[in-house]
Amino acid sequence: MTDTVLTPIEIGLTAAIVTMEADAPAILDAGDTGANPDRSKGLPFGPFDPLAHHTFEIGLRAWVEAQTGLRVGYVEQLYTFGDRGRHALPRDTGPHVVSVGYLALIRMPENVDPLIAAGAGFEPWYRFFPWEDWRTARPAILDETILPLLTEWARRSTGPEPRRALSRRERLRLCFGIEGSPWDEEKTLDRYELLYEAGLVEEARRDGRPAALARGALPPLGKPMRFDHRRILATAIARLRAKLKYRPVVFELMPDEFTLTALQRTVEAISGRLVHKQNFRRLVESTALVEPTGETSTATGGRPAALFRFRREVIQERPAAGLRLGARG
Repeated sequence: MTDTVLTPIEIGLTAAIVTMEADAPAILDAGDTGANPDRSKGLPFGPFDPLAHHTFEIGLRAWVEAQTGLRVGYVEQLYTFGDRGRHALPRDTGPHVVSVGYLALIRMPENVDPLIAAGAGFEPWYRFFPWEDWRTARPAILDETILPLLTEWARRSTGPEPRRALSRRERLRLCFGIEGSPWDEEKTLDRYELLYEAGLVEEARRDGRPAALARGALPPLGKPMRFDHRRILATAIARLRAKLKYRPVVFELMPDEFTLTALQRTVEAISGRLVHKQNFRRLVESTALVEPTGETSTATGGRPAALFRFRREVIQERPAAGLRLGARG
């Protein structure tokens, strides 16, 4: 009988913690954890300890507080990430890490001293995904860099690839909205995965993917992140963008009282696209998600703007209480 060598498995917990900072969605960077030789940006993470942590979520909250000094509120599980090589370093003989990813939403803390003391801080998430921000215009990086390189990559395959129903060209068209297909802001993860598969992001080279190793210098397509954290962040962005449409999660990022303009800017910042002001206000009114406080704000320096608050009763009134935006114009 041949002895079987078992690969040890470790369960990791990783959190994409999102807040709003100056009309931009920001992600919490945990800084250098001390035991990690990869100096790129990364999310708070740590191993699940079944003796110390009663549940995965309790373990996650404990790691976040230990690494950042921050206590998170809203948390939901995203996905389990277990690809070999996307967490391990080259020639790593340690346990294979299966990472359970989470999305957490918080309001920007008034006191950031604990974050600074822990070596953590917030970074705009569009620094990691610059092609996802359409608020001012179609990102130039798409037509100048990404689409030419992906088109070249797609030409090397003429039909559906093994285990895939769609060809590279069809996947490119659907993910990046070319040849008449619309841009779907929810396909953040699909776009990143296509770039990874084509060997166009630094993580693919670091993980030893042949498509990346065969290239010369890689284009600067956003900031890389340690391990598979950019993939987890892409999953979190896609989840949050989709959830805006059927759950009132945006109010986890809003202060107790806010103007409709501030609410619109937050929705635009998360979705990465602008919406028509009057259409947005009609949508907010029709969904009954907010109610006026009777107060006004002059914080913008212009005419006093009415203040609103989240109307919590809507959760009991409708199972899908969100802001379903219209198609991109």
